[in-house]
Amino acid sequence: GPPFTHQQTPRKMVYYGQTSCEQDTERYLDVVKYVFSSYKKEVPLIINTMGWVKGEGLLLLMDIIRLLSPSHIVQMDVYDWKAMAPLTPEYVHVTPGLYTRDKQQAKRKKMSTSGADDWRSSEGAGGASTPEYKLLYVHPEFPRAGIAGEARVHSGILRDMSILGYLGQLQSPDVGTVLPLHSLVPYQVPFNAVALRVVHTDVAPTNIMYAVNASWVGLCRIPDEVRCQTDGPVLLTQTPVCDCLGFGIVRGVEMEKKLYHVLTPVPPENLRLVNCLLLGNIAIPNCVLVGQQGVEGEIPYVTSDYNYSI
Repeated sequence: GPPFTHQQTPRKMVYYGQTSCEQDTERYLDVVKYVFSSYKKEVPLIINTMGWVKGEGLLLLMDIIRLLSPSHIVQMDVYDWKAMAPLTPEYVHVTPGLYTRDKQQAKRKKMSTSGADDWRSSEGAGGASTPEYKLLYVHPEFPRAGIAGEARVHSGILRDMSILGYLGQLQSPDVGTVLPLHSLVPYQVPFNAVALRVVHTDVAPTNIMYAVNASWVGLCRIPDEVRCQTDGPVLLTQTPVCDCLGFGIVRGVEMEKKLYHVLTPVPPENLRLVNCLLLGNIAIPNCVLVGQQGVEGEIPYVTSDYNYSI
């Protein structure tokens, strides 16, 4: 069935914070490597690649095939579209990726330099031997299979449904009234207990609380201890690639007591491990804000009277 109906806690998860990896392909590959490094090969692993297979997306797919060395690749063709070549081992062998190299490049590089420590050169050079996997090529016969525009709209709806399904864990298991989010009791988190980072754009430190308030956040654990001379907020200068234990909504920011108010279904024993909040380009579904019961007059965080010159 649809993913939002049977959500499970992942064994390993990183919060990337964007719906497309176009803006930061390097961090995307670092995230893939980080998650894959915990795979112990005790069970078969199915890698669900994304649908971006044009331009840089195809090059990125070459990198992922080289980095993860799959035993089989299932390639689903698109009805009436012959632009993409079959991803045979021979094709991947001679096609450069975005960061890894094909056989010819690897040979030239070996002759011209002594190998750098960088993963791009060390693992790219591994492209010198033909990858070994079996290609299973599927060609759907029904029309309109894989129309890109429709997939984008559907993925947005499914993403909202997944977020709503996740937030549903905050509700009582009894069938009855759904409580609005503003009537649920949030956790109080001191500013100096967690580090903050906005992953998709630069935010001036003076504006960080405006960005964080009423936002969807990844609840993460960085290996370093959060150290702060003052009583917060603690701001990271770089986006960490680290474990994400779940998600929450920063329901409010209390400046006087220096507290974040966070709503999350993550159990307390896991919350104790969280020391970092990552804020990405993922919005709380509109219906959560617009459909709040018991609010008279203007709805908080929702406005139609907006000054576009600001």
